[in-house]
This record gives sequence, C-alpha cells and structure tokens, in this order.
Amino acid sequence: IHQYLRQIQYLNYTNHVFSFNENGEFVTLYLIINLYPNLRWQSAWKICGNYFSLVPTHRKLNITIAKIQWKTKNNEVPISQCSDSCPTGFRKTLKLKVQPCCYDCVLCSEGEISNRTDSENCIRCPYNEWPNEKRNQCIAKIEEYLSYTDNAIPVFFSVISALLLLKTVIILGVFIFYRDTPIVRANNRSLSFLLLVSIKLSFLSVFLFLGRPVDITCMLRIITFGITFSIAVSSLLAKTIMVCVAFKATKPGSSWRKWLGVKMSNSVVLFCSSIQIIICMTWLAISPPFQELDIHTSPGTIIIQCNEGSAIGFYSVIGYMGLLAAVSFVLAFLARSLPDSFNEAKYITFSMLLFCSVWITMIPAYLSTKGKNTVCVEIFAIISSSCGLLFCIFLPKCYIILFKPEMNRKEYLTGRLNN
Repeated sequence: IHQYLRQIQYLNYTNHVFSFNENGEFVTLYLIINLYPNLRWQSAWKICGNYFSLVPTHRKLNITIAKIQWKTKNNEVPISQCSDSCPTGFRKTLKLKVQPCCYDCVLCSEGEISNRTDSENCIRCPYNEWPNEKRNQCIAKIEEYLSYTDNAIPVFFSVISALLLLKTVIILGVFIFYRDTPIVRANNRSLSFLLLVSIKLSFLSVFLFLGRPVDITCMLRIITFGITFSIAVSSLLAKTIMVCVAFKATKPGSSWRKWLGVKMSNSVVLFCSSIQIIICMTWLAISPPFQELDIHTSPGTIIIQCNEGSAIGFYSVIGYMGLLAAVSFVLAFLARSLPDSFNEAKYITFSMLLFCSVWITMIPAYLSTKGKNTVCVEIFAIISSSCGLLFCIFLPKCYIILFKPEMNRKEYLTGRLNN
C-alpha cells in the first residue's frame, strides 16, 4: 500500500497539489492564518502568508506583513522580549525567579565602562583613565596640581612672593647703605643681614611649591624652607641672647663682658642651624620625599603631590623649628622690660608670637587637606611667617632711618637725649 500511497497526487479545492515525498512526508502548501479580534471583539481570521517546501529556500516562506493584524495600538509590531536592550554604559543582571531571558540593566560601577549594548560585564579602565559621563568610553584622568596654566592661585602666590622679595631686597639695601648708623649697629648688624638673607630665601622657596612637583623639587621644597627658617629663628635667638648679655654686661665689674662680641652670636646661629641641617640630611639619606600619584582620593582625578617619605623626618624638621621659635619667644618675652637701649626684644616677642601662631594653625590645616590645597596651606604659612619676621623686626627701624633721622643717634638710643 505504501508504494501506491507514495505515488498519489491530487488537487484540493484551491488547486494546490498534495503528495508524499521520498521520506513519506506529506508535501503540500501550508497557509499562514492570522487570528485577531474584530471591532466587535469576536474572533476573526485572514490569510497573511504561506509555506511551500518544494520551491527554492528563499521562496519557501512568504508573509505579507501589511496583512498581519496586531493586538497593539496603531497596529505596531510588538517586541518579543520581556526586557529592553541595555544601552552602552550599562550591564545585564538576571532577575530572580523569572525566565532567563528577562533581566535588569545596571549602571556600570565607578571606574568601569561598557561600549556595546546588552553587555553582560563591564570593563575596568586603566589606572590613568576614567569613564566619561555616559560610561561608554575611558578618558584620561584630570591631573591636579598647582598649575600656572589652569589655575590663578599660583600666579597670585608668585606675584605676592615676588613683591615681598623685592621689599626684602630694598630693606636689605637700606640697612647696607646705613650700616654705620647707630640703630643698625645697636642690634648686631651682621645678624640683621643674615636674617634678611634668610627671609629672602624663604620667599624664594615659595616657587619650589608651584608647578608640577617632581622628585627633586619635593626634596628641595621641604629642606629649603626648613633650613632657611631655622637660620632666621636662630638669628633672632642670638639677638635675644645678646640683648640679655649686653644688659648684664652694663653692670660694673660684670663677668658677662667677655661674652659680648660677634663670636657669641655666630656660635649660636651656627650651632642651632647645624642641628636642623643634620636632621634634614638624615631625612634625605634614609627616606627622602618623592613625587606621588594619588588616584584614590578623588575619583577621575590624579593628584600629583609630594610624599614626605618619612613622617618622622617631616615632623622632626617642623618640631625643631617650633622649639627654636618657642625658646626665642620665651627669652624675648622675659627681656621685653629691659631698658629702651635694648628694646628690640619687644619686636622679637611679637614676631615670634605671630610665627608660632601661624605654624600651630598650619599643622591641623595641613593634615585635613589633600592635593593642591595642602600646598596652598604650606605656602600661606611660609609667606605669613616670613612677613611677620620682616615687618615686625625691620619696618620700625626703616621708618626711623628714613623718616626720623633725629632718632637715629647714639644719644637718643642710650637715653641721654631728652624728649
């Protein structure tokens, strides 16, 4: 019977051929019917295509899309998926207790991107790059430091430091020109010259803190201001000691007279400064400061800063400088009531009070800031304390030298000239 069935061919009412192929499969034309609700919400149907296996592959399936009636608004073609595609910048995450084809779209984490739709995983950017706002591309991180081109703060500090440096040079010129006058000679002019030079170097050290830090500037900036300020404070300490010794030496038969002279003051400055130099050299030899790239503090930013290398070395420099300032302040405070001939102790007292206040305030501000803000704190402390030394010690003398020459006389300074 099979043999005869395989050979059967007949036409149906639509004149389509029905037969069996060599595999015993029934070969005919299949009609594709679209079922849909009509305007009365009753079931209706219409033919929208057909399928015939005896024709070439590209012609087997024929569908007239315009004849399909969809159950959607404006007869729009529905999307055959339960979740929308995840755009770039997002990744797919499976929903719990639903079909595997259903998922949520989750924004890529910080530092990651996805640059294709329906991405299952995000890609982490290199250490020196960061995602853009859409998180579909890695871009170079912003470098943060006190740059002359991107920030007005370095320009401001440069101008202020240059003006103060010029003022210091002018005051030094005035003291050199009037070096033989009583008011310059009365308070050890060699220490005054040394103090002015150290103040000038402290203003110059500000420029080491500006611009992109590198290893050499990181080492120089801390060492320079530490040594220059130690020389400045040592000079004031030597001045204070000489005031006390000079007052003691005025008494008849005093043994303090042998301590008067340049050797005493130079020895104090040399000894106190040498200790700071030894601390700095030890710091450089063991664990020197270096350039550091901080990529963790601020997302999307590389903070280029100086790492102290050794916290002990840094705080040893600051601590020793504070010790010198405290000793100078105490001695000057005790010597403030000496006769007017030696009244420079009053100016030293006020300058050391200002100096200590600036650096005590600087420590918590330094510890609570990061990046270029830390550098701004350091620069402000250097400029403020240097201004305190310059204006408190030398401006009153310059005023007398230039505008009150009648007071710049030995008789007036020793109190022998009446008002």
